[in-house]
Amino acid sequence: MNQPIVMSDMERRELLWKRVHRVLPFVSLGLLLALWVYVSQGENARFPSPGATWDRFVLIMRHPIKGLTIFGHVWASLQRVCIALVFAWLLGIAFGILTGWYRKSDSLLTPLFTAFRSVPPLAWIPLITIWFGLGEFPKILLVFIGAIPAIVVNTHAGMRFVQKIYLDVGTMFNANARQKLFKIAIPSALDAIFAGIRTSTSAAWMVVLAAEMLGGKSGVGFLIIRGMDSLDMSLVLLSMIFIGLVGALLAVVTQLTELLLCPWTRKQSN
Repeated sequence: MNQPIVMSDMERRELLWKRVHRVLPFVSLGLLLALWVYVSQGENARFPSPGATWDRFVLIMRHPIKGLTIFGHVWASLQRVCIALVFAWLLGIAFGILTGWYRKSDSLLTPLFTAFRSVPPLAWIPLITIWFGLGEFPKILLVFIGAIPAIVVNTHAGMRFVQKIYLDVGTMFNANARQKLFKIAIPSALDAIFAGIRTSTSAAWMVVLAAEMLGGKSGVGFLIIRGMDSLDMSLVLLSMIFIGLVGALLAVVTQLTELLLCPWTRKQSN
């Protein structure tokens, strides 16, 4: 006969905490929904109720704004973010490798970049508007400016702090400078690079919303301004909900991509 499995007190506590951790996200969502219902009650409540927000969602799906439903406006914002991120990642990773690996480049370029990233992205709005107007390119450029500092800083740090023992092993096997860079330094800095990718993605999503508030006829930021101008708080709240959902989705996608390309991070986190 099979003997029953006897668990120690520590194992029982760990199992209990695992179950609690699985339930806590649902508890937090339930508390948030309860708070939402509470603050939207009353005749003079200025906060839209869940029912009013749902009705606004149905309305925008039936009667699109500027020819786009809420999903169309989200997609318009995502397109701007994706275009800006591609250029930010390509140029940011290259710049971070250049300044993190070569000391002369670091001494020459890092002070200029530090001054550049000290300026908030929104401070560029007047100049960008004067130079390029209010079309698509200014919005993408503003998102690029907001996204590139994080990827540069993290890539630079990853390249600067490559463990010396890895380079010493490469030297023992007669690796040349190019091999040390591409086969040792860059792979060992992937954790830091992906940390920059995650941070730059969230930064880009925030900046694009501010950029769309300046002008345009599409995007979630445009919907917020549209709702504010028409005192349509249900539209504003609906846009905010989709902003949070898309931001969370982007975080999950970048994390899964990191686990796929850098599977050792999963072991380090366990």
